[in-house]
Amino acid sequence: MDIRLELVGVPVTDVDRAKAFYERVGFHADHDVTVGDGIRFVQMTPPGSACSIAFGEGITRMAPGSLDNMQVVVEDIERAHAELTARGVEVGEIDDLPWGSFVYFADPDGNRWAVQQTTPRGR
Repeated sequence: MDIRLELVGVPVTDVDRAKAFYERVGFHADHDVTVGDGIRFVQMTPPGSACSIAFGEGITRMAPGSLDNMQVVVEDIERAHAELTARGVEVGEIDDLPWGSFVYFADPDGNRWAVQQTTPRGR
């Protein structure tokens, strides 16, 4: 039996602000639907990913900003750092560790993300 991770809920306070932020990061807006009273569903997918994130109104009971260490993978961490910086996303310096090179950012609510190049730079 295959089990594939399809969707991860991200708790946010302001749906439109979150959508604008994730678009700036480079995620594609797949859906933005108001289902009914108090329920708005926004689904966004990182380029090349089979897994998406979802946020909105009435989507999750998690506290906004409580998501910690969501991780995406890229082939070139220097390019990712440059592109995110050029898009106005505040990222830290590249962190080279034995198991990969990373940059980190947070969305406007404080949900934290790691961007990883699985092969450390220079190897």
